[in-house]
Amino acid sequence: MGFNIVLIEPEIPNNTGNIGRLALGTGSTLHLVKPFGFELTDKRLKRAGLDYWQHLNVIMYENVDAFFKEHQNKKMIFFSAAATKNHWEIDFEDEMFLVFGKESVGLPKSLLKNNMENAVKIPLYSEHIRSLNLANAVAISIYEGLRQIQ
Repeated sequence: MGFNIVLIEPEIPNNTGNIGRLALGTGSTLHLVKPFGFELTDKRLKRAGLDYWQHLNVIMYENVDAFFKEHQNKKMIFFSAAATKNHWEIDFEDEMFLVFGKESVGLPKSLLKNNMENAVKIPLYSEHIRSLNLANAVAISIYEGLRQIQ
């Protein structure tokens, strides 16, 4: 049991490290799509992932096209503040791909436009923020999915 967490062009090493730790703790696989905003040797990535990184199932891709070519027939959900459905309105499935964009701008506009029927958001209850921290958004999503399928 587990999910596939997909980070498209992650920018902040601490977020990626924390998400890696979360992936390991939930039996999920972490998919990292280049380019990254950091080096994989970054101390902040290792510190956030602690000594768990060596046990993590992580797969890297050179670019978005390479990722989607390999996984074109998989069930995917795209997380975006621009979506109209909330994340609890979907039926999570074991091994589902949960796709997240980079911290500064989210998912590429063309990718989101082509997948809007499978896009969801985590609702916000304040007009003073645009989005949640990426690591927090992934955690909320993973645990909602686990709640549903267990």
